Amino acid sequence: MTAPVVRVAGLRHVYPDGHVGLDRVDLTVAVGERVAILGPNGAGKTTLMLSLNGVLTPTQGSVAIGETTLSRHTVREIRRRVGLVFQDPDDQLFMPTVAQDVAFGPANFGVTGPELTARVADALAVVSMTEHADRSPAHLSLGQRRRAALATVLACHPEVLVLDEPSANLDPLARRELAETLSGLRATILVVTHDLPYAAQLCTRAVILDAGRVVADGATSEILGDADLLAAHRLELPWGFSVSR
Repeated sequence: MTAPVVRVAGLRHVYPDGHVGLDRVDLTVAVGERVAILGPNGAGKTTLMLSLNGVLTPTQGSVAIGETTLSRHTVREIRRRVGLVFQDPDDQLFMPTVAQDVAFGPANFGVTGPELTARVADALAVVSMTEHADRSPAHLSLGQRRRAALATVLACHPEVLVLDEPSANLDPLARRELAETLSGLRATILVVTHDLPYAAQLCTRAVILDAGRVVADGATSEILGDADLLAAHRLELPWGFSVSR
């Protein structure tokens, strides 16, 4: 068996005000796996997401990507290998054009010349945004901006892709287009979401966090098919939606 690409062990994060964001979380993710991170508001989902590439420093425990353990000496390498796509694409789009935004990340990691040009072109093609390369992000729809934000991360060639609420506020067409894009990616993917049908569509495994702890971990169909489990952690499927177990 290959080693996990993500290994989180005894991870604890306490915020300056004393609030415990994560409380001894253990999690391993295999190469190529797609995992939904579920839970109510305040469960620790975003804290976990930000801990995976060193935006937040663990109070206790460890995070490793492949054979590299996160530390102040390895944080730059970890951030290259773990790409975060935030819920608000405007947090990642700040250059005059989409192409410049997509080039910013790999250029920051030292990629230049023809390789940088190729990475930008490839990332835009993957998210079906080639024709918008020279447009201002401000003139794009939310769905287009979200795919452009995804391209900014894909251009860095991450091994692990972590998305925060990717389907939030998208219309049905944009939602489907993004799902098709994500389904075609080869990277290991973690999807932080309240959108349970989207989790079922994209991920074969689901993890529920509550009060900073992992309370369930299993096949997405089994997790979402357990109404009592969902109710106990303030999660609920939309009316009329059912999951085949």
